[in-house]
Amino acid sequence: MALNIPSKKSRTLCFFLVLIICIVTTLAELQRFEHPTKEDGSLSFLVLGDWGRRGDFNQSEVAFQMGRVGEKLDIDFVVSTGDNFYDNGLSSEHDTAFEESFTNIYTQTSLQKQWYSILGNHDYRGDAEAQLSPQLRKIDSRWLCLRSFIVDAELAEILFVDTTPFVDMYFTSTEDHTYDWRGIPSRKAYIQTLLKDVELALKKSSAKWKIVVGHHAIRSIGHHGDTQELINHLLPILQANDVDFYMNGHDHCLEHISDNKSGIQFLTSGAGSKAWRGDMKNEEALNKQGQLVNFFYDGQGFMSVQLNPTQAEIAFFDVFGNVIHSWTAFKLLHPSI
Repeated sequence: MALNIPSKKSRTLCFFLVLIICIVTTLAELQRFEHPTKEDGSLSFLVLGDWGRRGDFNQSEVAFQMGRVGEKLDIDFVVSTGDNFYDNGLSSEHDTAFEESFTNIYTQTSLQKQWYSILGNHDYRGDAEAQLSPQLRKIDSRWLCLRSFIVDAELAEILFVDTTPFVDMYFTSTEDHTYDWRGIPSRKAYIQTLLKDVELALKKSSAKWKIVVGHHAIRSIGHHGDTQELINHLLPILQANDVDFYMNGHDHCLEHISDNKSGIQFLTSGAGSKAWRGDMKNEEALNKQGQLVNFFYDGQGFMSVQLNPTQAEIAFFDVFGNVIHSWTAFKLLHPSI
């Protein structure tokens, strides 16, 4: 049988096609979504994590209070910090858990806004691709979930970072859990590219407020504690690029920790349903590392964020809608150069 050997011209063309694909992949930036501010230039949103349990473990009660606070603040959107569906994400695009844990729970008028969501480790235990599918937007148009992306809200840029692939234990000590890594053929390459994309986006950003959202905590005294992989790889980028807030879930609590060295505020909102773990890490150990624990609450709740060009107001609410911690940051309207 005669062998069909490609011509030199064909081989050259194939080489350049591969090269172009590699260059495009290397230079690809995070997908960006524009979200306008209010007419007065302000922005407000709620932050919720670790919630999808078909209304159980006070999920419905938290949702009700979110609706009440959302109406009062006239929120622009909702941020989900991941672990959207328990215990093992969605089984497919047709899994009824999507409607039973999302559409049928967050029903108040004020919550009928865009939801920007990322994946948590529990979401990766199911069909991770299902949560990313545009098909879910046909069921509920509020839903937008991607691995990593940017919300450009003029006043603020919010970078959503897929933190689960950073964590070693999900690859080395899976404890009989199966993770859906189909979208991550090479973990090392995926993380390196993501870190470059995050660094580039932060360097280019001229937003007044720079916010990064991930599922896993960088700093926490909750059950899971610090995520060392993020301290090693992501935190230096945030510190070098004047990030104001890092928001996360994973620990089923509400938490506010300040980085005294860089000024980054670590804000945990992972109390959307099951909480009350009853344990916490050594606060003194964090203090010795230059971190200040301002607030820790082990019960259910959520967080609100209100921004304008000179001020950021952060508030944590419990399952009864009470403000249990608040904090305000200020910025100069025209900082000196």
